[in-house]
Amino acid sequence: MLNRRSLLSMAPALLPLPINAQARRLGRLVIIGGAEDRLQDRVILRRFVDLCGGPASRIRVLSAASSDPNLAWLGYQSVFAELGVDDCQPIPIPDREAANAVSVVDLILEADGIFLSGGDQRRLMDLIWETEVFRALHVAFHVRGCCMAGTSAGAAVLSRNMLAYGGATKLPEKDAAQLDIGLGLISNAIIDQHFSERGRLGRLLSVLAERPSLLGVGVDEDTALIVERGVGIEIIGRGAVTIVDGRNMLSNYESIDAQERLELLGVGLHVLPSGNSYRLTPRGRNSKRFPASLAQAISLLVEPGPIRG
Repeated sequence: MLNRRSLLSMAPALLPLPINAQARRLGRLVIIGGAEDRLQDRVILRRFVDLCGGPASRIRVLSAASSDPNLAWLGYQSVFAELGVDDCQPIPIPDREAANAVSVVDLILEADGIFLSGGDQRRLMDLIWETEVFRALHVAFHVRGCCMAGTSAGAAVLSRNMLAYGGATKLPEKDAAQLDIGLGLISNAIIDQHFSERGRLGRLLSVLAERPSLLGVGVDEDTALIVERGVGIEIIGRGAVTIVDGRNMLSNYESIDAQERLELLGVGLHVLPSGNSYRLTPRGRNSKRFPASLAQAISLLVEPGPIRG
């Protein structure tokens, strides 16, 4: 856990921010379904830079989930440079020793924005679980208000209950996919990516049968779900975000064996196309009325999770 000594050691990073920086320090999440446009309009990456504070912001790229972290870093370095960002650096974590290095922690705590690349979410968690980097990511988000973005595996790892692996299944089956522990910046949902393109609704329903108290969030490719803590959500890009709500669901999960078909009754489903925003409190022209069931789901998504250490 983060104790007094830990927090005191981070004191320089926890000093009050300038007034002009406080307005943007809201701890937003940019959850990307993978395959985001890096060559043309770059709507999602451009918006991430804006949420970090613009081209003058300090952006750090965590590419440890990739099988070739350096190649992944170089790809994003080029894109962010073309978007005008001068201060963009990698967060190098080749092994767990590096995940406890003061120099790596400092890179995280000085960031205005942190971008988590794709790859294998299990690889990333194996490197950072219960390390100083894991704790620093929570301090950066919860205390410093750093904007955190993740694409593909980097999106999946943002939730506490992380969808670790499992193939697409046309119909929901018991144990069709496996969960593991993720970073935990989203506490009440399981995130899946490449959602429509890879036909993953059956997979998401399968894991929700195991954890019916949670939401399932499926994000399409070149699409991002922007989560603003305590306020609301927005969808940008070219696809949609699917929210599956199993909190009132009845299922036969406990009475069947692995790989048998699931019976799921009373599942809630919301499909939110790009270009829409949903806020829990009226905020200008973009606020809209929507069903109470969706408001309840959004309130779970934007609820600040616990700081973990």
